[in-house]
Parts: sequence; structure tokens; C-alpha cells
Amino acid sequence: MAALKVDEWDRMVDVNIKGVLYGIAAALPIMKKQGFGHIINVASTGGHRVSPTAAVYCATKFAVRAISEGLRQEEDSIRVTIISPGVTTSELAETISDETAREAMRIWRAIAISADAVAKSILYALSQPTDVDVSEIIIRPTSSAN
Repeated sequence: MAALKVDEWDRMVDVNIKGVLYGIAAALPIMKKQGFGHIINVASTGGHRVSPTAAVYCATKFAVRAISEGLRQEEDSIRVTIISPGVTTSELAETISDETAREAMRIWRAIAISADAVAKSILYALSQPTDVDVSEIIIRPTSSAN
């Protein structure tokens, strides 16, 4: 927090919160009109537990969970699932401008799960019977303590 990376905070809020809201705004009217649908939002294990150097990121992922749970409670004809992956293979570590946080992320990524594993958890939620709503899936590396 002390690094005051305000521009990065703005980008995280824009992508992680506003992106989810805009996606819901695009899909919800269509789903309501047809009387069914399934929205999958990707949060993170960071939305369950705050870690040093990641408070704003974690806050945005807590928000994804709150938005998704609120939508689930409001819309009984639309299924809503939150996927909360742990450390996953991606380019995220290279976009972190704080050197300490970037190095910590590189080390943490040594046990990362694949994007394919996350995709399979999404497929699992989508493949359930229409009267089943898988509210949340947390998927993380077997060797991860977080």
C-alpha cells in the first residue's frame, strides 16, 4: 500500500470489478429474457485471504465474490458460479511494477497450476444439471498452503 501505485489500483478496479459488472450488464438481459443462463466469474484465492503487497488485488477479488453472490441471490433462474483459482500460470508476474512483489510472485509461481486446470473446473460447473448451482469452486496447487 505504501508504494501508492494509484494507476495500478485504477487498472485493477477497472478490469477486476468493472469488467465483471459490464459482463453481467451485457449478459443478464438476454438471460432474463430467455429465462435461464449461467454466469461464471473468476475471482481468486486472494478473494478469500489477503496477503502482503496484494491488498488492492485481494479487495477486487473479494468484490467479485460479493457481486456474484448478490446476483445469485437476486436471480433464481440464472446460475452463478465463482471460480477462485490459486496461483495459476499467466503473465501477471511480469506486469507488477513493485520489484519486491514481482519477485515474490515469480517464486510463488513455481508451483502454479495450468490454465487448463482452471478451465476444467469451469466446465465442471457448466456441466451440472440445470437445477444445480455450483456457487463456488476453489482450485489451487496441491502443494500450496494458500
